[in-house]
Amino acid sequence: MDNSQKINLLLAKIENLSIRQQSFEAEIDSLRKEIDSLRSTEVQIGQSEVPKAVTFPPPKNTPAAPIAQYNATPRPITTPENRQPNFADRFSSKNMAKSDFEKFIGENLISKIGILILIIGVGIGAKYAIDNQLISPLTRIILGYLVGAGLMAFAIKLKAKYEKFSAVLMSGAIAIMYFITYAAYDFYALIPQALAFVLMVIFTSFTVVAAIRYNRQIIAHIGLVGAYAVPFLLSDGSGKVGVLFTYMAIINIGILVISFKKYWKPLFYASFALTWIIFLSWLLNSYTDKAHFLLSLVFSAIFFITFYITNLAYKVNKKEIFGFSDVTLILLNSFIYYGIGYYILSENKHGVELLGLFTLANAIIHFVVSLIIYKKKLADKNLFYLILAMVITFITMVAPVQLNGGWVTIFWTAEAAILFYLGRVKKIMIYEKLSFPLIFLAFFSLLQDWTTIYDVYLGSAVITPFLNVGFLTGVTFITGFAWMININRKETEAATKWVWMRQILNYALPSMLIIVVYFSMERELARYFNNLFETSKINLTPRQKDNYADYRYNYNYENLKNVWIYIYTMLFASILTLVNIKKLRSTELAVANLIINILVILSFLISGLYILSELRETYLNPEKFFVIGSFNIAIRYVAFIFFAFLIVTLYQLQHATLLKIKLKAMLDYVLYISILWIISSELINILELSRTHNSYKLGLSILWGVYSLFLIGLGLAKNKKHLRIGAMVIFGLTLIKLFFYDIAYLSTISKTVVFVSLGVLLLIISFLYNKYKHLIIDETEVKN
Repeated sequence: MDNSQKINLLLAKIENLSIRQQSFEAEIDSLRKEIDSLRSTEVQIGQSEVPKAVTFPPPKNTPAAPIAQYNATPRPITTPENRQPNFADRFSSKNMAKSDFEKFIGENLISKIGILILIIGVGIGAKYAIDNQLISPLTRIILGYLVGAGLMAFAIKLKAKYEKFSAVLMSGAIAIMYFITYAAYDFYALIPQALAFVLMVIFTSFTVVAAIRYNRQIIAHIGLVGAYAVPFLLSDGSGKVGVLFTYMAIINIGILVISFKKYWKPLFYASFALTWIIFLSWLLNSYTDKAHFLLSLVFSAIFFITFYITNLAYKVNKKEIFGFSDVTLILLNSFIYYGIGYYILSENKHGVELLGLFTLANAIIHFVVSLIIYKKKLADKNLFYLILAMVITFITMVAPVQLNGGWVTIFWTAEAAILFYLGRVKKIMIYEKLSFPLIFLAFFSLLQDWTTIYDVYLGSAVITPFLNVGFLTGVTFITGFAWMININRKETEAATKWVWMRQILNYALPSMLIIVVYFSMERELARYFNNLFETSKINLTPRQKDNYADYRYNYNYENLKNVWIYIYTMLFASILTLVNIKKLRSTELAVANLIINILVILSFLISGLYILSELRETYLNPEKFFVIGSFNIAIRYVAFIFFAFLIVTLYQLQHATLLKIKLKAMLDYVLYISILWIISSELINILELSRTHNSYKLGLSILWGVYSLFLIGLGLAKNKKHLRIGAMVIFGLTLIKLFFYDIAYLSTISKTVVFVSLGVLLLIISFLYNKYKHLIIDETEVKN
């Protein structure tokens, strides 16, 4: 048959199919009409919107007319709510998800729960038999091994067809073998120690092989990690901690071997957490220096080295990049071990002398690891930098652990600064990350030093201001942090990771530096007066000593110290504000300046003026043992000068345009309330010095009234409505004070003076409002 005949045959088939299609179209049309008639009832019920018709493209090689006729007929889309499910729905993603979930429960979860229940049931049955002496110890152990061996054989038989189920059975069998071996040695002494360890090594080796052959993490989890529970389930309080730690070490070595082939993070996390939790719990509750000194050092080192190698093994073997979790585990393992070793040595009278050597040994271990990684090129450079940074960390800690006090802070500060420099300037990101915790460690260590070195009540010890370890520590801290802030300002290259860390440092570094600069000087100032206080001690009973003696101290030094601290604080806040205005031009610091200045102002008005009044009282009524000079009064005006300086810098901060909001009204309130507060205090001071004790009530009422009149006049002159309102509030408070407080204690003449004076002031205020009311009206209109 030639090609022309084939073409004709195919055309005939197409024509035949077209005819059949037309008949199908007719049948489809009749069915559609029937469907439309059935849907009309839904429209009557309330279906207001008819779905749009769907058109279908004509198939290739088919006549267009029937298809066009088919598309011309409107057909509503069937909605998911009224569509009947069909066979294809069984394979939808939704139903497939349900099927997978059901499969997970049926094939995976139930088997694991079953093996767990089986092990618990065996344990309960064994405990009942033991408690009731139903079977001998040897029989118990034999039966236990038989159950484990039978379960293991059954698992091996099912492996070919039911691998997942077989893996669960295998893990349960391994856990039972651990259980029975530990019991046979520790509780019944049926097998010697050497044989018990040999059996455990065999079971561990078998577990490793099984986990790798099955490629199932569940075997390792239940078989190895689950074995941690054995000693506690069977514990009889015998205290054989050496056996327990050896047992745990064997399990961890098994996990180490697995880590060379598989990187099962959950397995490592579980064994890591369980091992250190068990060890730390024992260390804190049952450790005794005489019985456990060498044992605790040996096993903590074994655990540390095992986890160290385990964490590196798979990554180094596969040359994979270390992530955040890997770095965290290396650091956590190192510092847990170091903390444990430090505690053990510090509790031993001879071990204290070895703390520096122990710290150096940690540095050597990390150095050897970093050297091997560098020489063999076993991993990415970030791991090398991390371990090298730990070498630096422990080397810098050698001296501090042999010293006390501020030396630790000095070394931490220096190390944080060096690591920050290497990370930011040399672009070694891991160093910058490592500097982050050290920055905060140095800061909190310095605070701890201050609580011990500068404690006011340490005793009669006199520390020379500025020539002591505490001040040296502060200066070192200030130098290191100022250097880091300078680097942070210059090296601003955007980081792709850990951006949040840099954002924290942008605020944390300046904040900590400001705090340390302030308190470094403040503590030295306090120490100077504390020394004066200590040296002022007088023993009124010379024949008595210590607790039996009657000592007197010159407490005037305490008040002088507090006033000088207020003066220093106001000067510090003012200088910090001016430095920001003239040099730094930082908006964030400007907000901090505003908050700090207002808090200092309020603190001085509330507490500082009260302390000044205490100095006045001491001057007027001195204790007979001490001489109190007129400086108690003169220092008052020194404080007022620095207070005025702080107010001026606050206004300069507002005019410097560093703040995004206008604070003129608020600053006016701060200024004029401060003036009223201070002149009121000064009035009381003058009256007290003149020995007219009861006149301050009358004087304050008149002073507040005059001051209100002054504020109203100023508010009218400068068109400041807030000043006028504030003046009215002050005048209202004055009237309340007059009627509810002053009248009860004033004589008739005093009452007359007060009422006449305030009445005149009210009349003057009313006159001013009437005379200058056009200014108020104009101001209101302008604002509107």
